[in-house]
Amino acid sequence: MSKKQKKMLTRILAAAVLLVVVKLLPEIRLPIHLPLISSPAAQNGTMFSLAPWLLYLVPYLIIGWDVLARSLRNIANGQVFDENFLMALATVGAFGTGEYAEAVFVMLFYQVGELFQDYAVGKSRQSIAALMDIRPDTANLEGENGEIQEVDPEEVSVGSIVVIKPGQRVPLDGVVVEGTSALDTAALTGESVPRDVVPGDAVISGCVNQTGLLRVKVTRESGESTVSKILDLVENASEKKSTSENFITRFARYYTPCVVIAALALFLIPTLALALTPAASQPAFLLGTTWSNWLHRALIFLVISCPCALVISVPLSFFGGIGGASKCGILVKGGNYLEALAKTETVIFDKTGTLTRGTFTVTAVHPESGFTREQLLEDAALAERYSDHPISLSLQAACTSSLDAGRVSGVEEIAGHGVLAQVDGRRVAVGNRRLMERQGVSAAPCELPGTIVYVAVDGAYAGHIVISDLPKEDAKAAIADLKANGVKKTVMLTGDTEAAAKAVAAELGVDEYHAELLPADKVEWMERLLASSGGKTAFVGDGINDAPVLTRADIGIAMGALGSDAAIEAADIVLMDDKPSKIATAMRISRKTLRIAHQNIWFALIVKFAVMILGAFDLATMWEAVFADVGVAFIAILNATRCLKTEEFRS
Repeated sequence: MSKKQKKMLTRILAAAVLLVVVKLLPEIRLPIHLPLISSPAAQNGTMFSLAPWLLYLVPYLIIGWDVLARSLRNIANGQVFDENFLMALATVGAFGTGEYAEAVFVMLFYQVGELFQDYAVGKSRQSIAALMDIRPDTANLEGENGEIQEVDPEEVSVGSIVVIKPGQRVPLDGVVVEGTSALDTAALTGESVPRDVVPGDAVISGCVNQTGLLRVKVTRESGESTVSKILDLVENASEKKSTSENFITRFARYYTPCVVIAALALFLIPTLALALTPAASQPAFLLGTTWSNWLHRALIFLVISCPCALVISVPLSFFGGIGGASKCGILVKGGNYLEALAKTETVIFDKTGTLTRGTFTVTAVHPESGFTREQLLEDAALAERYSDHPISLSLQAACTSSLDAGRVSGVEEIAGHGVLAQVDGRRVAVGNRRLMERQGVSAAPCELPGTIVYVAVDGAYAGHIVISDLPKEDAKAAIADLKANGVKKTVMLTGDTEAAAKAVAAELGVDEYHAELLPADKVEWMERLLASSGGKTAFVGDGINDAPVLTRADIGIAMGALGSDAAIEAADIVLMDDKPSKIATAMRISRKTLRIAHQNIWFALIVKFAVMILGAFDLATMWEAVFADVGVAFIAILNATRCLKTEEFRS
């Protein structure tokens, strides 16, 4: 418990003890009558006793002074109708009707409910804070002479060398220059299997170095590191509210003044009727009642109507859902995206790196006459020498000869087509069929599945290279899982060939695919699919070159975002690893969160309205009123904290 919570607990205990003491205390006799302070003694009309209200006022002020102060302060600021005002009005009114013990009891239980709410929200925040406690406080900076100095990560500049010992967190993004180790990425990805790193591998801040000593060259400053971006994302997630949260905010804005007016009417109308109507002609519901009975009913009505169960539990549900998703390596940028994901009916995938591994291998080389296999590969690899696209890297890896960058000049990359370059003074074109058509070259057809890379030299067709990209291990199960979770249509958009797209779609069970698309074509297809989809539409990409489509979809989901700034910036939901199966996990978490939020809304409204009606007809006491307020809030908050529990989704 925090210091503030402990202080409140002390006040609650002190007020509760004093309430019991005052209740059991015998009459305190006074020799003389003091206005307001004394009242006639129960057994002797000539003697006086201390007025009970004065005794009950002590525990009441101990437990409720801050509620009264907040209520007055809000009234002064023009914010009249809130739970502080309702509690102040109800309890002061109870004092006015002589229900002193009930007034203290109501305030006492209201503060118990507030303490529990504060504690539950605090625990949720601590859970997320503990989960996201991945920013190291220090970094071991290596000096020019090899000495190690412990410094704040913010003081380390790009290009510096930091030393990471076993058991320490990686303080900054960088590249391993010396040492091998296994990194625990669980805090970022939710995966328990460590990732092995060797010299040349990139490492991400927030991971835990498990085994070996690492020397890492820093590539990003502290403020730009992956861990800083993730923390910023989680901290700001609560600002983007779901439809349910916005509904509750709007509902409370109108609900509170309405119930105050209704309580006022419940008191004034019968009271005026009693005063103005002769006893003989009074309606049945007024017979035997007095103005104080109706005031008591109105006060009970006010206590019941306090909206704290809704105002706290619904945002807490979404806050817990976002925190629970984070434990699984799923970062959600706001409750609105979590809610939208639960209503998703169409999921659109990019192919390369999303459904497939994105690690291409050359599986066939078909040179035309006049060209050898090695020459065709060498020309293609040299033209792609300056590209870091997976296809380019696979061509370079397949080429056995050394690739001298000095042999290449005049490189021109054409988006969605390929590359043009001068290789040894010859004009080499490497790309898809569209590039060949653009160059006026007639390319031979190829029926092999995979990506076909066509090569032309000085305007003449030189041959083609087949590159295959295998589907990810869990891709097929991920598609089936989505359909089992209510997704009506899965679509794959790719710039790859028709044959490659058809083969992957058939293997994975994707409902629909569209191949040989330029980036602009993907956006156009997204527009069409958005127009034809009844529910929400999600797009899943690697976040690197899918930004336009990610932003256009109802929900943009970036996969494999560990270390990708573009993904974290462009997407609404970020999956920190490369597993498409996490999409269905995110969907299950979102639906559980929405289900719990709706349970809380309906439970609170049904119980409150039922007890409010009973209270209006004098069938509910102040004790039932307290349950309808504090008890309902207690149960709703307990229910909301279930959103944090995601062990079922991680198994």
